[in-house]
Amino acid sequence: MSGRSHRRPVAATAGPGEGEAIDAGIDSGAAGSWRKRLAVGIATVGGLGYFPVAPGTAGAALGVLLIWLSGRLPLARSGVSAVDGAVAVALFFAGVWASGRSEPHFGRTDPGEVVVDEVVGQMLTLLIAPGASWKLLLAGFVLFRILDVAKPFPAGRAERLPGGWGIMVDDVVAGAYGLGAWQVVALWLR
Repeated sequence: MSGRSHRRPVAATAGPGEGEAIDAGIDSGAAGSWRKRLAVGIATVGGLGYFPVAPGTAGAALGVLLIWLSGRLPLARSGVSAVDGAVAVALFFAGVWASGRSEPHFGRTDPGEVVVDEVVGQMLTLLIAPGASWKLLLAGFVLFRILDVAKPFPAGRAERLPGGWGIMVDDVVAGAYGLGAWQVVALWLR
């Protein structure tokens, strides 16, 4: 759980005849329906956010898996880190859009089902770890989860940014702290 209660509730309005929350940024009708499904799909990372126990931890685990898989690419280490960075940046901006538009769907700010932020934050923590041992990947996973929950300064403040920015940026801050802490742990574990 990532201390998501610091933000204000989202004012949601009922959809036309649907009885569900919609965002003013997502049009009603067929076009709005597919945008809403796309936003919720990205925000929940294809439904991973509905994992019944600790969905944020499941999202972070996916971030570890992506880093581990990218370490198997036939590229130099710097090339793999560049690919990981590009994927994380793309997911970040997609996550800002999707998570902000998903808040009204879930009827609250920074809903637990939105896990794209954990995927990105975890990827940042392990950005320079392609090909790392399972011990180092596990250390990065634990460090990120601790920092994501603890919300060290300025993550708590970043969480108050509007919409998807607040959802995503606090995890990027935790991921940056995790990257620094992981480098220290990596020196010790090697």
